[in-house]
Amino acid sequence: MPIDPDVAIGATVATQDVEWDSSDVLLYHLALGAGDPPTDPGELRYAYERDLRVLPTFAVVAPNLRQSEPPAVSFPGVEIDLAKVLHGGQEITVHRPIPTAGRGRSTTRIADVQDKGKAAVIVQESTLTVDGEALCTTRSSIFAHGEGGFGGERGPSHRVQPPEREPDIVADSVTQPQQALLYRLCGDRNPLHADPAFAEAAGYPQPILHGLCTYGVVCKAVVDNALGGEAERVSSFAARFTGVVFPGETIRTRIWDEGGSLVAESSVVERDSRVLSDVVLAVG
Repeated sequence: MPIDPDVAIGATVATQDVEWDSSDVLLYHLALGAGDPPTDPGELRYAYERDLRVLPTFAVVAPNLRQSEPPAVSFPGVEIDLAKVLHGGQEITVHRPIPTAGRGRSTTRIADVQDKGKAAVIVQESTLTVDGEALCTTRSSIFAHGEGGFGGERGPSHRVQPPEREPDIVADSVTQPQQALLYRLCGDRNPLHADPAFAEAAGYPQPILHGLCTYGVVCKAVVDNALGGEAERVSSFAARFTGVVFPGETIRTRIWDEGGSLVAESSVVERDSRVLSDVVLAVG
């Protein structure tokens, strides 16, 4: 079915109750690779319930924690084969620190549908409210190969260029071979991250790490290395996905301190391939 932007833009995709506790937070952090080494006090802030801190990126996955079926890209005015879809970009604005346990309501709508010619980009915006007040707002961009050309607007093109100097910090995050299998338990059962045959049909030699896992790994790297692990200081975190990570590879994040914000970019060490660009973490 062709994409119909007149129907899609502004349509509500989902409204759902959301509930989480410390076990969900701990699982999410472990799925990002937290707890290595297990005796490091900095790692235990993510992997042990005593003095538990919550990375802001947890709120991106909180509404889908209980999902056990593969996602479907089936929205009003949008119907796309899952095999054609990649995560294009993600951002979160945190209105107040994410608690270790909570109950709220998430509402998701289609904010924009962009026609890039050979591809389409669907932008979704979600607001998570707790006790009637907004906790955070997230925006995600879904990139769909072969779905452009429907006559829609191309949309803006915004790029964040790192400063023309050496980075202030370089941080390496080693992913584990089984990390995608663990991260699936946070609510994304897309077979692209577990099924070798599905991954091969999609053009990859093996299952790839979830883009949102990479997003969380990089957020943790910036928080740990530039903010001393003070996750509650993050007011927003945005990134554009530019490549894939195969589980077991090392993600190298280069960080520049620009005063009120931290600019970064991440690449895979083994293939010298960039995986996250336009990374900006704002400090509140």
